[in-house]
Amino acid sequence: AVCHTAVNGMLNAGGKPLETPFGTIYSTNITPDVETGIGAWSYPAFERAMREGIHRDGRHLYPAFPYTHFAKTTDADMQALYAYLMAQPAVRAETPQNALAFPFNQRPLMAGWNTLFHKPATFQPDPANSEIWNRGAYLVEGLGHCSACHSPRNALGAEIAAAYLAGGFAEGWEAPALTSLSQAPIPWSEDELYAYLRTGVSRFHGVAAGPMAPVVKELAALPDSDIRAMAVYLASFNATSMDRATQEALAAGLESATGTRASAASGVGARIYQGACAVCHEVGGAPLFGSRPSLALNSNLHSTSPDNLIQVVLHGIAKPAVTDLGYMPAFRDSLTDSQVAELVGYLRQQFAPDKPVWKDIHAAT
Repeated sequence: AVCHTAVNGMLNAGGKPLETPFGTIYSTNITPDVETGIGAWSYPAFERAMREGIHRDGRHLYPAFPYTHFAKTTDADMQALYAYLMAQPAVRAETPQNALAFPFNQRPLMAGWNTLFHKPATFQPDPANSEIWNRGAYLVEGLGHCSACHSPRNALGAEIAAAYLAGGFAEGWEAPALTSLSQAPIPWSEDELYAYLRTGVSRFHGVAAGPMAPVVKELAALPDSDIRAMAVYLASFNATSMDRATQEALAAGLESATGTRASAASGVGARIYQGACAVCHEVGGAPLFGSRPSLALNSNLHSTSPDNLIQVVLHGIAKPAVTDLGYMPAFRDSLTDSQVAELVGYLRQQFAPDKPVWKDIHAAT
C-alpha cells in the first residue's frame, strides 16, 4: 500500500512516482480492476510477477517492484496475498508512463539483469539459528524487503550483497545502516528496534519520519510476535550490545554534555534553534504535541549525511506513524535556504560535537 498508493489517491490504485537514479517509475494499479489493474490476472500470472518479475503480458518488470525479495515468500503466503488483493474494491486508474533514460527504458535488458542479480528461490530457514530469528529473517528479507532501502546499490541498481543493511538512499532520504556500521551514538538493541517498529519512536534514536513513517504505520497490522522476530533478526547484525542501565547512563551523559555545551557554531543557527526548535526538543521540558525527541541521541544528527535532518526540517512530520506521537511542523515556507543551512550546521555542532562538520550544507538545502 505504501508504494502503490499515490498522494491523495485511492488505496493500491498506483500512480505514485518512484524516483530512481535512472528516471521516474510509477507504481501500478494492483486493485482487481479488470482493465487497469490485476483483475484479469490468474494466480500463476501473479506468482510469476512476484517471483520472476515478469508481467502477465510477458514484459519484464523493473526491480523498483522488489520481486527480488517477494520471491522468498512461501506458497501459502503468496496465495493468501493474492486472495486478499482480489477481494479488495476495484478502482479504475491508468498508470502514467515511466520516464526512464535510454537504455534503461528497454525492458528486454532486464533479462540480463535478472541473470546477474536475481535468484527466484523461496526462503529457507537457517538451522543454525532460532525459530524466532528465522521468522524475523523471512519477514525482513522477503515481504518486508527492508534492504531495498537500507542497502547500497551498484551502478546497475542491484543491492550490494556484501553490504547488506549497511545503509542506502530512497526518495531523497538516507536509509541508515542497521548493522554495526550505524552512526547512532547508542547502538541499536533488540528492545529499541522493537519499540521503533511497534510505536514509531525509540528513546535512544528518534521518531520515524519520511518514508519510514508510513512503513511503521502499516506494520501496526502485524502481531507483536512478528515485530519481535524482526527486532531479533535485525539486532543480530549489531555486534555491540548494552543493557538498559548502560544505555540510560550513556544517554544521560550525552544529553547533559550537549545541553550545557557552549557551541562555537553560527549565532544565526543558535537563534533559530531557540525560536523554532527548543520548545519541543530541549531535554527536561514537558512533551508538546506528542513525544519530545532528544536531539543529542537522534540518529540523523550523527549521520555522515545531513539529508534526513534537512528533509525533516523542511517537511516536518505531518503524518506520524502513530497518532500519539503528535506532529512536527514544516519550516520550508518560514525559513530561507540559508537559514535552514545555518540551523542544520548549528544542530550538528551542538548535538554531535564529536562528529565532523557537514560540508556543502548550503548546496544540500
